Amino acid sequence: MKALVLAPKSRYETFGPETAAGKSVELVFCDREGTETEWLSAGGDADALFVTPVTVISEGLISKMPNLKLIHSEGVGFDRIDLEAAKARGIYVCNNAGCNAAAVSELSVTLMSMLLHRVLWGDRMVRQGRQGEAVRLMEKDIPADLSISTVGLVGFGAIGQAVAERLRPYGSEVFYFAPHRRKMETEARLNARYLPLEELTAKSDIISLHLPANSESHHLVNREFLSRVKPTAFLVNTARGAVIDDEALCAALRENRLAGAAVDCYEPEPAGADHPLVRLAAEYPDKLILCPHYGGLAKSAFRAAHRMLFEDLESVMAGKRPLRVVNGL
Repeated sequence: MKALVLAPKSRYETFGPETAAGKSVELVFCDREGTETEWLSAGGDADALFVTPVTVISEGLISKMPNLKLIHSEGVGFDRIDLEAAKARGIYVCNNAGCNAAAVSELSVTLMSMLLHRVLWGDRMVRQGRQGEAVRLMEKDIPADLSISTVGLVGFGAIGQAVAERLRPYGSEVFYFAPHRRKMETEARLNARYLPLEELTAKSDIISLHLPANSESHHLVNREFLSRVKPTAFLVNTARGAVIDDEALCAALRENRLAGAAVDCYEPEPAGADHPLVRLAAEYPDKLILCPHYGGLAKSAFRAAHRMLFEDLESVMAGKRPLRVVNGL
């Protein structure tokens, strides 16, 4: 079996598990930023295609790979893959749900704390030789910390639940919204209570997004959503850029209808200097934390992701349905 890999070879050398599939499959590596023509030239006859979550896999590319049986995201996201085109061909599309829950949830909580404690502002003041002034200013406007903050989690899958688990030691009051309410045992274990989205939005000191990009979540955070948020609240997005209407977020920050935001994902990606959030950060350097979409870039996440990927590949090689199918086959 042959697999075309649109990701660095070094990742597979470092994190690839010692499995039968890993040893027997022929891996052909290509630059993920290359062209479809280059990919097809190197591995158009491949049986499997491994891609990063931000790589676009079009119907045109799928139609030109006659042997393709599996398309596997290296991460959690799969919204850049044409699911219907793959389904029509009987090609499994899989992801690694939960592989990066620990890493992304850790970043999410870190960003919450950075926003509350005004870390960017404090760093800038000290670098300017104004430490004493910074302390005096903070004493006049003492910030909250996580122990007295209400955190609303929008989305309560593996990552959302991992965030709730990490917030427990801080003593935060945690609410969550998801299309389907979780069992009472899960809520009790994570000390998280369900609220309808409108109530959660209005009640939370911090709103943290943990839901996939799809037709239902597209621009969920829009002007109407932000109109319900407390002006002292913070927004954290370690999910997908498409969940936020950037223009609405920029307007809320400019008009002081939101205290600050931290984001680790953008629409589109990669975000250039002309992206609305990048331009806004230049205007308001202390209100906006911008990360390069690296929440899942951690050794634990990559070990788990490659283990899941090769487990699904082994299933396909054995003529079985893989475990992590996301396109309804």
